[in-house]
Amino acid sequence: MSRRTTGTLLLLIAAFLYGIRYLSAAIFASNVSSWDSDLFHSMLDYVGTAPRNLSIIALVVGIFYLLWAEYESLNPKKQKAIKQFMIDGTSGD
Repeated sequence: MSRRTTGTLLLLIAAFLYGIRYLSAAIFASNVSSWDSDLFHSMLDYVGTAPRNLSIIALVVGIFYLLWAEYESLNPKKQKAIKQFMIDGTSGD
């Protein structure tokens, strides 16, 4: 699996985990007859912070993987352009 694919999947997992927290709170409160913001915040506290923390970790690691893949893909091109410039003085574009 390439680093770009891994990074993209980690970003997808981060979005899923972030949304799951709110979806879980809504499911927990689905049997309640009256809704208000205090009740929803109580349900969010009941779900906990684990999905949010895991989504932040997945987001950071996913962005790291995407930046790493971009760095590796740009590095050989830059090396080739520098070699071409040093040999005959042209940029090669």
